[in-house]
Amino acid sequence: MTKVLVSDETDDLVGHSIFGQLESVEVVPYDPAATRLDEIQRQAEILVPPYRGTPRPMPLMSQMSHLRMVQLLSAGTDEWETVVPAGIMLAGARGGHAAPVSEWIISAALAQYRQWPTLVRFQDEHVWAHRRFDADTLRGKKILIVGAGAIGNATARLFGALGAHSTLIASKPRQGVSGADDLPDLIRGHQIVVITAPLNDSTLNLVDKGFLAAMDSGALLINAGRGKIVDTDALVPEVQSGRLRAALDVTEPEPLPADHPLWSCQGVIISPHSARTVPGTNELCYEVAVQQVRSFLAGEVPSNAAKRESYSGSAPR
Repeated sequence: MTKVLVSDETDDLVGHSIFGQLESVEVVPYDPAATRLDEIQRQAEILVPPYRGTPRPMPLMSQMSHLRMVQLLSAGTDEWETVVPAGIMLAGARGGHAAPVSEWIISAALAQYRQWPTLVRFQDEHVWAHRRFDADTLRGKKILIVGAGAIGNATARLFGALGAHSTLIASKPRQGVSGADDLPDLIRGHQIVVITAPLNDSTLNLVDKGFLAAMDSGALLINAGRGKIVDTDALVPEVQSGRLRAALDVTEPEPLPADHPLWSCQGVIISPHSARTVPGTNELCYEVAVQQVRSFLAGEVPSNAAKRESYSGSAPR
């Protein structure tokens, strides 16, 4: 039986039953905030960190001499890529977040275009603001989506249902998707730019001063990827001036300090890294995680594997 460490926190109890459906797998509960594992826990071959406070179990890996795989519940794997030893499989839960995050992106775009922040401020003042604000429609708008994974594609479908037209960008071009080399020529002419890309060396500070300057005046930047993809220092003057607007689920730094200027920018909506936080998301992520582990146990490379070139191990016995 392959022992799989699954967090014993309340949010993760659903994972116990989902992983329990795998044949030849023994689910071993553990406290992700613990500093020591017991003898049975140390024998586990697969570690599943919780989504909430994902990095907490990192130090426990050194106690797991049989470790063969780390399976995350997050779509991104960047926090773990530098700490998981070579030869240990690392995989994410890409796909499990697509529905809730793409829904958040659409809601953020609609909130900005239909001027809900302004309406709520009028409501707070008990003002009937008929014809005192300028709403717009998403129909006919051009959307540039940087990141053509599960979230990006789900977002494009939702924008399409509202009559908007999306252009998807991936690291390399493929059918219906433009490559990163085309990005500089595509920024201009899009009214909304959505970031759903993972954080890596090529996307760190991708949205810099030059990128932002190339965006059309009045354009909306939506970041549902990672805070470090956007250069915050470059973004602040653009939104302070009102030339650009933004909807941010992630920021750099994060959490955003209470005295940060982004809080007071009228054209900015900020949510606290909570785009995926709706009922049922954890279950979706665990279902993806089980698929990845099942592939690994079958001797295959999971579809969500990260840093494949550094993996030289074999499936657990």
